[in-house]
Amino acid sequence: MGHGRWERDRAAGHGVAGGARALGRVRAGGPPSADGVVSDRRWAGDLRAAVFCSAALLVLIVLVDLAAGSLSAARTALWTALSALLYVILHPVRVSAGPGWLAVRGPLRTRHVCTGLLTSVRVSETVAARLVLRDSLGHRVEFDPKVLVENPLLLHRLDAGARQARAAGLLRTGTVELGQLVARVDGAAAQAVFRASGLP
Repeated sequence: MGHGRWERDRAAGHGVAGGARALGRVRAGGPPSADGVVSDRRWAGDLRAAVFCSAALLVLIVLVDLAAGSLSAARTALWTALSALLYVILHPVRVSAGPGWLAVRGPLRTRHVCTGLLTSVRVSETVAARLVLRDSLGHRVEFDPKVLVENPLLLHRLDAGARQARAAGLLRTGTVELGQLVARVDGAAAQAVFRASGLP
């Protein structure tokens, strides 16, 4: 019994140290390793859509102002600022993950958590569903859980880290929510395989 407890404590210690080293390397200027880093594959398309929408709004407003004969330098600056604000609002966050870490990069800043040190996984149902992750180092990230559904490799990275945190006794809340996400993705993958093989 004492031996088992010692093993758990040792595993937790290695998890904390490894997670802290991984996060330190990420903050030092990049991911811990170029190998095995996965990112949201839809991010580039969403970014192009944000750029297109903000640029289209700017062109449309300027053309309307020009047709009305009221276009001026001040109004052009105002419309440009409005278009830039729309871009910031529409700018998609970029979720990426590697061994032991997950990062969410927005237009202004990047946040990280050590997945092997997770203490809670929570789905926040507000205006839109948000997945909130916290680790034992006090870091917190949140993003749309649909990102994980659309990117099974990201979900795999998160789930692998969560298993380590659970084995170390750190992750106490959110295992059900994460399990539901994994089951949802596994079910969708199975259906895709059935469709590809022509099975009913």
